[in-house]
Amino acid sequence: QVQLVESGGGLVQAGRSLTLSCAASGSGFSFLSMAWYRQAPGKQRELVAIIAAGGSTNYADSVKGRFTISRGNAKNTVYLQMNSLEPEDTAVYYCNLVDSFFRASWGQGTQVTVSS
Repeated sequence: QVQLVESGGGLVQAGRSLTLSCAASGSGFSFLSMAWYRQAPGKQRELVAIIAAGGSTNYADSVKGRFTISRGNAKNTVYLQMNSLEPEDTAVYYCNLVDSFFRASWGQGTQVTVSS
């Protein structure tokens, strides 16, 4: 079983930046992808950014050019650099990992609030 722990959320003014971190722990796993999702009140959870084991990335249209997903030197960590934040980015952000058996694990979520 993989455990994911997110950190870095908080309250920030529009136009500012924030970096989220996610650390995966457990034994004997390798991952196919790690990703960040978000869920705003009253809305469905949506994919924000994803990075594959090979390093390729993909982003939601709403965050392209503003957000960057990357892996740490310890490959069981993933970051989400969020620049030029907008009030519409307010949501709970969840880390996701899909392992080599196609099992998905989720973090507990971290709140990001962007004030106008």
